[in-house]
Amino acid sequence: MTPTSGPTPTSPGGGRRGEVLAVLRASPVALSIVELAARLDVHPNTVRFHLEALVTAGQAERVESPRTGPGRPPQVFRAHPGMDPAGPRNYRLLADILTAQFAAEPDPAARAVRAGRAWGRDLAASTTAPAETAEQAVDDMVRMLDDLGFEPDTDDARTQIRLRHCPFLDLAASHATVVCPLHLGLMQGVLQGRSAPVTVDRLEPFAAPDLCLAHLAPAGDAPAQPQTGSTP
Repeated sequence: MTPTSGPTPTSPGGGRRGEVLAVLRASPVALSIVELAARLDVHPNTVRFHLEALVTAGQAERVESPRTGPGRPPQVFRAHPGMDPAGPRNYRLLADILTAQFAAEPDPAARAVRAGRAWGRDLAASTTAPAETAEQAVDDMVRMLDDLGFEPDTDDARTQIRLRHCPFLDLAASHATVVCPLHLGLMQGVLQGRSAPVTVDRLEPFAAPDLCLAHLAPAGDAPAQPQTGSTP
């Protein structure tokens, strides 16, 4: 998926916008634009501009201001309560921890295949109709793999799916015994979930430096224990 554009998340030290956010965080009550402008000694339009960005980023929010007289009450703002929804993330660290734990347990490849199958069946659940033909099932799975970032294509006979990119490449390099079987199980689970007459009976990681190969076979011909090839 292509990231959507939006305001850059900020921190209290991040320029004028960070100063606006810092004042909001330090205040026990919501503040109006005029109050913020006075505290920062800037024009209200400057405060308004940064507040809009902070609200869009989920770091600040508008709150109801009590009416004290005729006319519309002024808009007041406060910092988003709780942890900053636009704060830094480190999903790579989480993925490293989980794959390392998988790899340290007995028979990590078999466990990864089972986890991948469950993931694949969940993905297939969004498509209620079973695949009527092997060709349809393979084409649908290629589209799904493309959405996940694998850059797949298939040969004319649809006996192989060529995966030209691994969205988990760094993890695959260090934990191939988990990541590659997980991908194999994912593809098998998608096809199982759609009652497809075809399956992936073998995944050949790094068949070429820029290519992994998923080998297809009729569903009844799949081996009892799915296999992945060895990595370099």
